[in-house]
Amino acid sequence: MNTNGAQSRRVVVTGLGCLSPLGNDVSTTWAHLVAGRSGIGPITQFDATEYETRIAGEVKDFDPAKFMDRKEARRSDRFVQFAVAATHEAIADAELDLQNEDPERVGVIVGSAIGGIITLLKQYDVLKKRGPRRVNPFFLPAMVVDTAGAQIAIQYGLHGPSFGIVSACATGANAIGEAAEIIRRGDADVVIAGGSEAGILPLAFAGFNVMKAMSTRNDEPERASRPFDAQRDGFVIAEGCGIVILESLEHAQARGGRIYAELVGYGSTVDGYHLAAQPENGVGIQRAMRRALQRAGLQPGDVDYINAHGTSTPLNDANETKAIKAVFGEMAYDIPVSSTKSMTGHLMGAAGALEAIVCVKVIETGIIPPTINYEYPDPECDLDYVPNRARRADVRVAMTNSMGLGGHNACLIFSRYEG
Repeated sequence: MNTNGAQSRRVVVTGLGCLSPLGNDVSTTWAHLVAGRSGIGPITQFDATEYETRIAGEVKDFDPAKFMDRKEARRSDRFVQFAVAATHEAIADAELDLQNEDPERVGVIVGSAIGGIITLLKQYDVLKKRGPRRVNPFFLPAMVVDTAGAQIAIQYGLHGPSFGIVSACATGANAIGEAAEIIRRGDADVVIAGGSEAGILPLAFAGFNVMKAMSTRNDEPERASRPFDAQRDGFVIAEGCGIVILESLEHAQARGGRIYAELVGYGSTVDGYHLAAQPENGVGIQRAMRRALQRAGLQPGDVDYINAHGTSTPLNDANETKAIKAVFGEMAYDIPVSSTKSMTGHLMGAAGALEAIVCVKVIETGIIPPTINYEYPDPECDLDYVPNRARRADVRVAMTNSMGLGGHNACLIFSRYEG
C-alpha cells in the first residue's frame, strides 16, 4: 500500500511487549482493556497527602530482576527496567532468535519524555545532603533518555542504528514511526521500537497540578480519566512501556515470522504555536493525520478505527474532535474513536507506543476497546467514542494519534497484512 518510490520497503509488526497499569504483559493488559477495567488507583510510590491529585496509573508487582542482572537493575532507572522487560516479551512474542541475526542489521529506537528523572532527583538529594563525592558514579548514564535503548542493545549484543526519541507525549509514536523509516531506507532489517516512562513522583505532580492539567477526582480514581465526557477535569498520569518488533516484510517472510499488521503510514508535525497550548481546531494533529494518510496511500474513508490521544483534558479532547472532523469530514461520525487512556491513564512518552499496540490488537482480534467513564455528552465532542463497552468490528485500517507539550504531533496508521 505504500507509494513512496525509493522508500518502498514494507514494514510489518511481528512482536509486542508492554507493561501498563492494567498488567505486566500484553495479554493481561489487552484483556482488561476489552473488559473496560480501569488501572487507576491511589498513589503508593510516595506520600501524596499534600497534593491536589493523589491518584495515578501505577505498574504493579514489577520485579526487574526477572529481566536483568540484579546489580544492573539496581543501577538502572525504573524507565530503563520497564524497557528491558517489555523488550524481553516482544522478542519472545516475535519468536525472534537474535543469535541468528546480523547484529549490525538490528536497531533499537526507544524514547521517553523525561527519562531517568527518578535517578536525577535521588542523586540531587544525595548531593545536597551528603556532598559531591557521594553521588553515584552511574548517575549520568542511568539518567539520559537514550539509556533505555543502549541497555537493550548491550543485553542482546546489537549494533544497528540506536537513539532515543524525545517529543513529550508523542514520543512513543514518533519512535515507532522513525524506526519504520530506518527499515524503509534499508539501514536495518529489524528494529526494536517504542517508549518507556516512569514519572510518578512528587515534582511531576506538583508541576502538573499548578498547570491545572490533572484530574482531582481522588475519591473515585477509577472514574477520574473520562475522555470526551462533559465532566472531565484533567488527565491521570501513568507509567509503563510499549515495545514493538518491526521488520521489513522480506525479512519477516524469510524467517517465517508471524505478521500482526503492516505499518503503512506515519505523519509527524509541530504546531509552532505554544509550549503548553494547542492551536485552535488541532491544526497540528490535522497535518499529521493527513500526512500519514498520504504516506499510506489511503483515503479518509479507508480508516476503520481511530485510537485517540484523548487525554481527558477539556481543551485537548475538544480540539482533537475538531481535528478528526476537519480531516474526515462527515465520515468522522461513522468511524469508531476510542481513548484507552480512560483505562490506562496517560503514559506520557510511552502512551503512543502502548496505543500503537492497541491498534495492532484491534486489527488482529476485531474488538475495539471502549472509552470508559463516558456518561455526560459534551456538545463539542460529538463523535462515536465507543462508550463504556467494547465493540466487535472488522477493522482493516487503524490510526492512532499522539500529541505532546511543545506542540509535537505524531500519527501512525496500521493495516491488516494482506500479502
